[in-house]
Amino acid sequence: MHGTLRAAIPERHLRTDRWWLPPAATAAGLLAFVVYSTWRAFSNADYYDAPYVSPFYSPCLAENCEPMRDGPNWALVGTWWGLSPAILILILPLGFRLTCYYYRKAYYRGFWASPPACAVPEPRQKYTGETRFPLIMQNIHRYFFYAAMLVASILTYDTVLAFRDEHYEWGHMGLGTVVFLANAVLLWMYTLSCHSCRHIVGGRLKHFSKHPVRYKLWGWVGKLNARHAKLAWYSLISVALADLYVYLLAIGAFDDPTIF
Repeated sequence: MHGTLRAAIPERHLRTDRWWLPPAATAAGLLAFVVYSTWRAFSNADYYDAPYVSPFYSPCLAENCEPMRDGPNWALVGTWWGLSPAILILILPLGFRLTCYYYRKAYYRGFWASPPACAVPEPRQKYTGETRFPLIMQNIHRYFFYAAMLVASILTYDTVLAFRDEHYEWGHMGLGTVVFLANAVLLWMYTLSCHSCRHIVGGRLKHFSKHPVRYKLWGWVGKLNARHAKLAWYSLISVALADLYVYLLAIGAFDDPTIF
């Protein structure tokens, strides 16, 4: 930031590399996912092809869902909900990612230029951080973590159900099963690598030696946490690809290849 103690240099910064490229690429990637997920969430169609259900629509909480035999179609909100059922559930993973420490950095830099890059000043003269509304609401991230655990558990259940064929008989494995399995693993790795998870597992302990189990878990989560940024992107891409795969099956673009 410019201030009274800044050296008398006319340039805003002295970086000559393409410092704007990483935040621009981040903004483009996040924007592409927002556009795609918004289209799919509001389309309210082509999200089920037995035995696969799109992760954007699971669990299905409204009665206007497509029939899903033995799937997580709970219809908890009854018949009054007339919009896409995806809107009811996407708020949970969206809230988790929106308040995630890594995603905060990503979209702060990508969309708000705060800051755009190292050694490049912000375009604003005043910085208040996350001490005022609405950014102070980022502190609810720890509560969205529990919701994300629930969603990951449900999608894992969907993955188990994906080991059935179109007649709901067990012992089948298609390409969609692999897609769902990879998505479930990446979602769990991203969720468990969360900073809130690391604090829940090993926080507020004075002596690790008295809590060997929690220490082991804390060390394991810490290793995941070091890869949190990559897991955030991998899981974001995998959940979009899982939805896209179900969409292509539902519109009849191709048949699910059978592995066994």
